[in-house]
Amino acid sequence: MSHIHLTNDNVLGSYEWKGKLDLLNIVMIGLAEELPGHDERYGLHRLLGALLSKELTIDEKLNIIGNEYGIPIEESFRKDVSVMCNLSQGIEDKGIAIGEARIIISIHNNGFTAEQIAAAADKDIKDIEDIIRNKELAFL
Repeated sequence: MSHIHLTNDNVLGSYEWKGKLDLLNIVMIGLAEELPGHDERYGLHRLLGALLSKELTIDEKLNIIGNEYGIPIEESFRKDVSVMCNLSQGIEDKGIAIGEARIIISIHNNGFTAEQIAAAADKDIKDIEDIIRNKELAFL
């Protein structure tokens, strides 16, 4: 049995909440892998799906946001969407790099030389040596 409750803590200023504090509302929205068509029934799904899509380009996302939803696209908004898109790619790239580094370190710990690893991985020997030298960074 669980008791989940909300409390009213005025952290910054005060605002009298007019809703019911004894109700907890959780909203879950399932997004499909494919972007739904432009249809009133799927408006929120399409908007969120477009924003979070890995397949759509920044311009395609902005086109959907601006043309289909009438949201003004200012330059600052364009930059924010670009940063958001690049951030997810950066996170993915970093994850791949960490995984590669862990595999290289594991292979090295099993007796393979940096030269052998570089040849097998088709990577520059200096890159392999850097990974081996800084192996503690791959496990942070």
